[in-house]
Amino acid sequence: MPIVPVSDLDDPRLADYVHLRQPSRRMALERERGIFTVEGRLSIEMLLTSRYQVRSLFVAEEHVARVAAMVDTEAPIFTMPARAMEAVTGVHFHRGVLAVAERPALPTITDLVATARRVLVLEAVNDHENIGALFRNAAAFGVDAVVLDPTTTDPLYRRSTRVSLGHVLTVPFARVDDGAWPAAIGDLRGLGFTTVSLTPAPHAEPLGVFVAQRPERVALVLGAEGPGLSEGALAATERCVRIPMAAGVDSVNVATAAAIALSALYGIN
Repeated sequence: MPIVPVSDLDDPRLADYVHLRQPSRRMALERERGIFTVEGRLSIEMLLTSRYQVRSLFVAEEHVARVAAMVDTEAPIFTMPARAMEAVTGVHFHRGVLAVAERPALPTITDLVATARRVLVLEAVNDHENIGALFRNAAAFGVDAVVLDPTTTDPLYRRSTRVSLGHVLTVPFARVDDGAWPAAIGDLRGLGFTTVSLTPAPHAEPLGVFVAQRPERVALVLGAEGPGLSEGALAATERCVRIPMAAGVDSVNVATAAAIALSALYGIN
């Protein structure tokens, strides 16, 4: 792989790495260029073995020898001192390693779930750390695919990939088209899935009861932190399931809830 020292902070070859501290500007830039950003050694190792095409790496010169020994790619490795790198990106990276990859076109929902048995469906989850944790949980319990409603945040945002330890790059996902939610939940039922809302509602059946009757193909639907699932999403699912909890506590973090439910359904004894 070519190692390319760069001295000019305005070098156009580094244009993929600007505005990292400004999420709205950064997300707009990534959409415009069709790219996404990955940070940290573990996530970049996952990126290099994934289906995604690496465009370049940007590495502090203190770490370049270690990173070059770790990676096997034809993509260039741009390098400069850590302080200069911070001036370009606007962010201090303790580990001094970034990569940019091409953002592919997403599959249709039908194609995504064609051979799936375990599907996670997310509605209005807008916290990047929760998204990263949800994908990490999905990978841990063998989820085949993740379906995102139109308002759920981008799983390929760098904070999400970091929190997921790169597992965002290993679990396939697709996004429901605008105007097709929550009807898409019914579409999953038509494709052979039992659709199940995870909710703290007292009328919902306990998780243990559902697990004892677990269908072959399950689409588990979770909502945003706080408001939970919308009335439309709840009405579109066949079954509502709750995690029994101590009196006075009605819910846990969405990623925690997903981990509990997925472990009960698919955990390895």
